[in-house]
Parts: sequence; C-alpha cells; structure tokens
Amino acid sequence: MDEDILENIVLLTLVTLLSALQNLFFAQKVEHEGKTHTSRSFLRPGTPAFERVYCANQNCMDAYPTFIAVLWSAGIFCSQAPAAFSGLMYLFVRQKYFVGYMGETSQSTPGYIFGKRIISFLFLMSVVGIANYFLIDYFGSDVKQYIQTLAKASSALLLIP
Repeated sequence: MDEDILENIVLLTLVTLLSALQNLFFAQKVEHEGKTHTSRSFLRPGTPAFERVYCANQNCMDAYPTFIAVLWSAGIFCSQAPAAFSGLMYLFVRQKYFVGYMGETSQSTPGYIFGKRIISFLFLMSVVGIANYFLIDYFGSDVKQYIQTLAKASSALLLIP
C-alpha cells in the first residue's frame, strides 16, 4: 500500500479499531446481564439492571454508524489528527454514557450531551473539508492549511465542559 495513504489514515484506523473493541465490551456486558437473568429470551422483560444495560448498548449502537461516517469524512477531507483526537474523546464520552446509564439514566445525560457536541464538531470538520475540495476543484483556491490549523486549535476546545 502507498506510504502516503497509510500515513493519512493510520490514526483513523486506530480509533475505529478501539471503537470496535468498545462495542465488544458493551456486548459482553449485555451478555453477562442476560446470563444472570432467569429468562432465556430477549423478548421477555428482564431485570431493571438488564434493561438498563441493554438500552445503553442499543443507544450506543444506534449512534455508531454516524460516528464512523463523520470520523472518516473529517479525517480524510479535513485533518486526521484532530479527527482522531475527537474520536478518542467520543469513545471516552461513550464509555461515560454507558456506565452512567447502568446507574441511573440521569447520570448518562452529561455523556450524551458531550457526545452530541463531538459528533457536531466532526460533522462541521467534514463539511468544511468537502467545501475546500470544491473550492480547489472549481476555483483553484486551497485553504486546507488554514482549515487544518483552525481544526487543530478548536479540537482542544472540546475538553471544555
């Protein structure tokens, strides 16, 4: 594989693999709670602990395709490092959401709101990167350096609660 291509996607691939491991961890939690549950069917209502774990896992899985799409779009079209940093932040936030949801659902709200902010940032990076592509294609003007500098500086702002 071409070295330039590998250089541009290695961080994104690492974050994607970490997110896959996190999905396996969440699935293990659901399986563990399901085994302690007396019913053998997922169709019957279970214990409150099983319901919380199952619902938290389902919520995380529902947002997963969106996360992967904006992570890769932002990394390829805008800048890999801030996108990978934001992806790692999203994984930490998703863990916080999952653990918070297993306690009381009100404990998961900060993780949910923070995760929404990270997804929005990645989406904005994607849109700006794609807009720059069209600027290059139609007008011959490349502002990618400015966009990358702005993305790197603003990705640190994601740490502010």
